[in-house]
Amino acid sequence: MTSPEKTSAVLAPRDPQAADNPLLQVRDLHVEFHTRDGVVKAVNGVNYSVAAGETLAVLGESGSGKSVTAQAVMGILDMPPARIARGEIRFRGQDMLTMSGEARRKLRGAKIAMIFQDALSSLNPVLSVGYQLGEMFRVHQGLSKKAALAKAVALMDRVKIPAAKNRVHDFPHQFSGGMRQRIMIAMALALEPELIIADEPTTALDVTVQAQVMDLLAELRRELHMGLILITHDLGVVADVADKIAVMYAGRIVETAPVHELYKNPAHPYTRGLLDSIPRLDQKGQELYAIKGLPPNLLHVPRGCAFHPRCPKAQDICRTDAPALHILGEGRRSACHFWKETVNG
Repeated sequence: MTSPEKTSAVLAPRDPQAADNPLLQVRDLHVEFHTRDGVVKAVNGVNYSVAAGETLAVLGESGSGKSVTAQAVMGILDMPPARIARGEIRFRGQDMLTMSGEARRKLRGAKIAMIFQDALSSLNPVLSVGYQLGEMFRVHQGLSKKAALAKAVALMDRVKIPAAKNRVHDFPHQFSGGMRQRIMIAMALALEPELIIADEPTTALDVTVQAQVMDLLAELRRELHMGLILITHDLGVVADVADKIAVMYAGRIVETAPVHELYKNPAHPYTRGLLDSIPRLDQKGQELYAIKGLPPNLLHVPRGCAFHPRCPKAQDICRTDAPALHILGEGRRSACHFWKETVNG
């Protein structure tokens, strides 16, 4: 087992004073996909920020624009067909969209890292996990194979993979889904980034393993004082981890709030629907609630509020006028014409 001293040499905690300014600011971001059928407006005016030591959860159903926003931040969109129509993505005040390709590449991994949802397809099946973890140190820090392997063992220890020294030469298929996800977390941590984006990090894991992975991410965020963006469709998995939540629907943010306020009193019918869809112990034997209908086709987003075809509170104005993101209080926004009724309802 690697000693605590060696592990801390790999992952040193950060200065808490670094949280004075946001690490990341996304401003009025618009992302389009040009297809044979037309222009898909996947992200339509998204704004959010995350500070050092803070966790932002970005929630919404598949196709809401969560992952596309994250890929735009990382600079890994396929362009074409994707195109960033307008907006800013600022890391420590510097607009990443105006950087050279080389400067952007230097940020990836070293300053901003991403954990992808499918660990098995993200790892190379014919290379050992130790080799893949060590590659980060060989390429970026010029370490020897022996030194890089020692760092890989330390990282595996850090993310609580049992018997890391003995398993460092194993291949991805020899690990369980939860252990592979821990390897992906270790890979993201390798170069000590200031911000990690975790895209559906608990997909296809059982409930117990989900909790373990989320607890690990929360622990690492606290110890290293890094920013963390969690992308998920499941409100249940972020309840004890997130500081604030941004809810997305049809490419827009429809509600933002501190986590406890959002769970206690959602201000958008879509958020309320997501909360009502979470299974509860006191509803044993009852039919689970589900939001009626399907998310809209982004080639043909409904006029007015995009959620109105599925909304139980929709009125005539919802079908004609798109609601602005109303300011409800400190850190609270809602894009609903009838947010007061939603909060009180």
